[in-house]
Amino acid sequence: MKRFFKFTLIAAAAALAAFCANPQQMAKLASMVKTECNPKTLECVGGQIKATYTITFPAKYFLQNAYMKITPELVYGDQKEVAADFWMQGEKIRDNYAVIPYKTASQISRDVVFPYKKGMEKAELRLKVTIYNSSKSNSWEYPVSFKIAEGTNCTSMLVQSNGIPYFEKDNYELETTEQVETQILYDVNKSDVKASRLNSEEVKAFEKFLKDSKNDSRTSVTGGKIIGYASPEGPEDNNNKLSIQRAKSAKAAYDKTISKNAGMNLDMDVEEKGEDWEGFKKLVEQSNIEDKDLIIRVLSMYSDPVVREREIRNMSQVFQTLNTKVLPQLRRSRIVAQVNRKNFTDEELKEMVETDDSRLTEEALLYAANLFTDNSKKESVLKKAAQKFKSQRAFNNLAALAIQNNKPDEAKTWLDKVEKKTAGYYNNLGAIEMQKGNYDKAAEYFYMAQGENGEIIDTAKENLGSLLIQDGDYDGALEVLDGVDGFNHGLALMLKGRNDDALKVLKNELDPDESYLRAIIAARKGQVSNCEMELVKAFAKPFYEERIDNDIEFAPLQ
Repeated sequence: MKRFFKFTLIAAAAALAAFCANPQQMAKLASMVKTECNPKTLECVGGQIKATYTITFPAKYFLQNAYMKITPELVYGDQKEVAADFWMQGEKIRDNYAVIPYKTASQISRDVVFPYKKGMEKAELRLKVTIYNSSKSNSWEYPVSFKIAEGTNCTSMLVQSNGIPYFEKDNYELETTEQVETQILYDVNKSDVKASRLNSEEVKAFEKFLKDSKNDSRTSVTGGKIIGYASPEGPEDNNNKLSIQRAKSAKAAYDKTISKNAGMNLDMDVEEKGEDWEGFKKLVEQSNIEDKDLIIRVLSMYSDPVVREREIRNMSQVFQTLNTKVLPQLRRSRIVAQVNRKNFTDEELKEMVETDDSRLTEEALLYAANLFTDNSKKESVLKKAAQKFKSQRAFNNLAALAIQNNKPDEAKTWLDKVEKKTAGYYNNLGAIEMQKGNYDKAAEYFYMAQGENGEIIDTAKENLGSLLIQDGDYDGALEVLDGVDGFNHGLALMLKGRNDDALKVLKNELDPDESYLRAIIAARKGQVSNCEMELVKAFAKPFYEERIDNDIEFAPLQ
């Protein structure tokens, strides 16, 4: 009996040794091998799906005379992408692969990268395992491949990376306020108004304007002021009194004569300015007087009016010229009317660009282009501004429109006509390079898109931020986008897990793109009703209605 038991043990040991010495048996014992993946749910970052898989072997599993090949496969739909094979070898194999010990348990990790392709949102990461004998003459596959991760978070791929164009602004105003004025001139040291001065062409034109404005539905005169001045010559006290007297005499002349001729008696405020040094400087600057630079220098050096007059009188030849060409124009009163003008309405502008645009200014055409939702109409109006006024802003906006329509070559043709290189111009150059895939060149132009304060304009910041998000540099994107509300900033915050901060910059309730990001945040928080509400708004853009079925962000709510 003892001899039989001893024989049985010897036979079992021999069978086990034979079992374990055969590499084929490693495949049969696949359940002994443990695998895991980090992250467990795949994530697309910078256009790539990256993961780290780890394999754990128990003691006395990996035979000394065996090879093992790991083939990572990303399976999506009826397609799959295969990453580079990873080879391992037993301790007795003379080769250059990773050596796995036989007697002790061991663990090995490898990184794997797959370029993102559409459809990988519902992907599985599998490890296909093949065992080889020492000569690689025979091979055995594990019965099934290891599924180590399922689903891919592709939220980063929502980045708006097609290049956001910059449209130059128009200066069109639906209503403007301006001043229309005339003036009454006086003799030296006089404040009485001569009848001849009231019959000047300038005064008659002012009266006609007031009369005509009563019949102009677009023009209304709301009031005005009368201001008396004295030329800066002689004693200052005397000139101050003289400016008061002139203001009063001009008011009397307005009430008695001008208002009656115009048929409009405005409520006029009366002011006096004393010596008119400001008007003096302006007239000198506009003149062709030889020593005008010297005169301007004297005005800047001395603030005391007495010293100013003395220094100017010391230039005797110059003073004679001033006395005949400049000073007589400063012995005056100004009569100023405050005028409100209503410009063409949106409806009128839309009709005029279709029928007769002869009365439309550059500003009106630039404004009118934005009244149309049809891009061909916008383009037509901008071309009118470009042709009629050689408008730099129209050239730029035509380029911006082409960028919106994904026509970078056409956009470049329009930008080549721009002579004034603004921040918007450089942003649009960058957007063109972005659409062509020249991201480094695009970034150079975005950094050149600086406003008057020396800072990069917000549109260029958004574009730079999108480039950094594409590269997976979320911290860099947040630094660039600081202070810029909108989609890309909100996305960068979400990719860093800062959902509440993202909501603070996603302020546009009517934007389907921002609504979709808010829906994701609601899903992450388990807020079902908020998620559904935001998705309804997001579905205004068909892209999101198609995307949601494969978006793993919403899996917890399904």
